[in-house]
Amino acid sequence: MKKRKVPHTFVIVFCCILIAAMMTWFIKPGKYVQEQVDGESVMTFYYQDQLPEAYAHDFHAEPQTWQVFSALFKGFEKQSSIIVFILIIGGAFWIMNKSHAIDTGIMAFLRFTKRLEHNKLIRKIGVNNIIITLVMILFSLFGSVFGMSEETIAFTLIIIPLAISMGYDSIVGVCMVYVAAHIGFSGAMLNPFTIGIAQGIADIPLFSGIGYRAVCWVILTIIGIVFVLIYANKVKKNPTSSIMYEEDDYWRKVRNEELGVRSETHSEKTPHSSLQTSHSWWVYGVIAAILVFCAIRCPMTTMKVGNSTSTLPLLPIGAGLFLVIGFFALRKSAAYFVLTMLFGTVYYLIVGVLGYGWYIMEIATLFLFMGVCSGFAINKSASDIAKLFIEGMGDILSAAVIVGLAAGIVIVLQDGGVIDTILYGLSKSMSNLGTIASTEIMYGIQTLINIVIPSGSAKAAITMPIMAPFSDLIGISRQTTVMAFQFGDGFTNMITPTSGVLIATLGVARIPWEKWVRFIWKFILVLVVVGALLLIPTVTLSLNGF
Repeated sequence: MKKRKVPHTFVIVFCCILIAAMMTWFIKPGKYVQEQVDGESVMTFYYQDQLPEAYAHDFHAEPQTWQVFSALFKGFEKQSSIIVFILIIGGAFWIMNKSHAIDTGIMAFLRFTKRLEHNKLIRKIGVNNIIITLVMILFSLFGSVFGMSEETIAFTLIIIPLAISMGYDSIVGVCMVYVAAHIGFSGAMLNPFTIGIAQGIADIPLFSGIGYRAVCWVILTIIGIVFVLIYANKVKKNPTSSIMYEEDDYWRKVRNEELGVRSETHSEKTPHSSLQTSHSWWVYGVIAAILVFCAIRCPMTTMKVGNSTSTLPLLPIGAGLFLVIGFFALRKSAAYFVLTMLFGTVYYLIVGVLGYGWYIMEIATLFLFMGVCSGFAINKSASDIAKLFIEGMGDILSAAVIVGLAAGIVIVLQDGGVIDTILYGLSKSMSNLGTIASTEIMYGIQTLINIVIPSGSAKAAITMPIMAPFSDLIGISRQTTVMAFQFGDGFTNMITPTSGVLIATLGVARIPWEKWVRFIWKFILVLVVVGALLLIPTVTLSLNGF
């Protein structure tokens, strides 16, 4: 029997665009508008032909036809920041990989874990299980506390080689970073982009109800870790059982090439790194001068986590660590020095995000600087660095294109004016139901809406002005409404093709979307059911903040 060939990811996403276009022919366009009623601001829905004249002039929805082809162009415009971010990250890492720094770090790390296996307790638990658990807890906290999302794209390129070296597949690597961060995002305790905005619109104390949300985060994170560990150990025992076994040949080849280069250089009794350190000291001096200057200019940094703030001398600490660790790394090899730059980049990324409000532009700039410095540190000329950067962007171009194409789905629905109509129709379904049923339907609505509006902050701005007052009418606390939004916003982000971050992460990991769906759908179903169960206590019990 001939095996059915799965369509290319581009084809699948374009089919979704066609379906979205067909919906615009059968669903009547409409729009929510903000109006003042008795001195209060409320969201009122109007169909297109009923819109007041004041709002009608800027709403021109029509059924979509040829626009399915222009959706790619508009999608590129809409997601231009993420697309450029992907290209810059790809180019920067391509330059850095020429130093074999990640390979050097992975080998050193694996040697360290082998020594840990001498401990009976650790050997019984499994060193690899401990590593996966700790990495997932870390990224889950990042997602829960400051809403890590786009940042996972860069970390994916670091963790996947580690996962492959440990005997797993690229899916395990993505789970350790992306899935963990989005589990934390779903069960967020202090995420300002979802909890902060939603609670602000719902007019309830910012980050209130954190106690029960912390319980939810622990439960969801444990479920995620158990799921990944079960799959990881299955792949470890039988690598061919992985649905990515053939595609991961790319990562294995890269790994083998790096090991081949290291083996060849060592056989010549000339350390690979010693041939490349002539410029490294200059790079070290330039970076040290920049970091010291920044430390003098900003000796104290105020880190914001939810409503809590803490002022610490983080830039001076970072500069001091780089001066000491970078010096000893250079004494050892250029590869270790580049690895030091990588860890320094991660350190300043966290400080920048939490202390200075950085977003993807600043993060991309940081990684670009790291990539250029890595090139000079291994004696590459400016022209060589430029060529390597272009090669890296070319290697990851398909990931950037799919992000623009996937954004076209939302573009078509928006231009067809049907998103608000869908939201209005779903909200009417909650009438005359009990509190538990109404809560679950509200949760279901948020989950469905997330498929077409994956942006948490955008969905909060659209849905919370409607859901919050409605919850008062049916006897549900506004805190419960926020939690229904929170769960509905997070889980399906890990599967919907309209999520630019998911598509970008899968792109850099070289995982086809259809294979990812085959792997993740059962887990998403479990999370959706668990989310529904976790909402029940917010209605039936007296919880602090609810």
